[in-house]
Amino acid sequence: MEDYNKIIESLSVRFVLAKNIEILQPVTIENYYDIENSLIYLNKGQIKFGENEEVVEEGEMLFIPGGKSIRLTYGTGNPNVQTNDEFISNKENFFQPFYDQDDVTGENFSVVSFEAKAFDSVNFFGSLDFPPFIVKKNSKIIYLVKDILKESNSDLPGKGRVLKLTTEYLVVEIIRHVLKNRYFVEELATNITYFKDPRLINIFSYIKENLNGDLSNKILASVANVSEDYVGQYFKLLTGINPQDYIEYQRMEKAVQLLRTSKMNIRDIGREVGYKDTAYFCRRFKMMFGIPAGKMRRRESLMNV
Repeated sequence: MEDYNKIIESLSVRFVLAKNIEILQPVTIENYYDIENSLIYLNKGQIKFGENEEVVEEGEMLFIPGGKSIRLTYGTGNPNVQTNDEFISNKENFFQPFYDQDDVTGENFSVVSFEAKAFDSVNFFGSLDFPPFIVKKNSKIIYLVKDILKESNSDLPGKGRVLKLTTEYLVVEIIRHVLKNRYFVEELATNITYFKDPRLINIFSYIKENLNGDLSNKILASVANVSEDYVGQYFKLLTGINPQDYIEYQRMEKAVQLLRTSKMNIRDIGREVGYKDTAYFCRRFKMMFGIPAGKMRRRESLMNV
């Protein structure tokens, strides 16, 4: 348990958004993807997820770790099947935000999105390789989600501070829920160990601070004080992926952040995250997220309608 306490203490948590969404017509998103974690509370209706179409019942929550591609169906009946790209272009046909539950009679859900990074560099839930899962019978998490939604819609002083603190509390309760119910025991046992390796933590930190620079295996080897021939094997042994794939994900995650929060043009964003060739950056971006970089900017978030 001491190991989990250290990891929880290392987490930097950032609130992203909280919304109530009415489902105007049923829709299946073939390849939903977001870099942030999402917790979806089903108020009324039905949500299905995954290739086996596991059902989320009313009053239950679906947790989707950031970086996980998933098939999602919102609403009952015959759904309109959309790719992620298609859905983003016309999501107003399927989703409509609302503020007061009394004003809505149809199927609807609430969503809270947040970032949780270990050592301010690693997507915590994504790095543990958790699949999306249903949260059942957890009144504390439900309370926190509703509290975040209420605070998000307020104009009270200290709103940002309260959202940050409550979201941090929410993340801790999600981790406690996983541990208490012994979910993903194998994934935890396999992946939790690398959070304790200081050489790997140094690599994570160096990559984060030098996304637009030289991140060759030679450089990473010097950071970790291991041989250039061994650093790729070492990194993959502890994380399950090779360092260059991890670097590309970090670069693209930073690009998404810049697209959502800055007015930089796509060419400059590509260079900022280490791509001198804009066309190549755009191709890799669409390959990873399923949508063009420009559309990601207009989107801001999949749930932002």
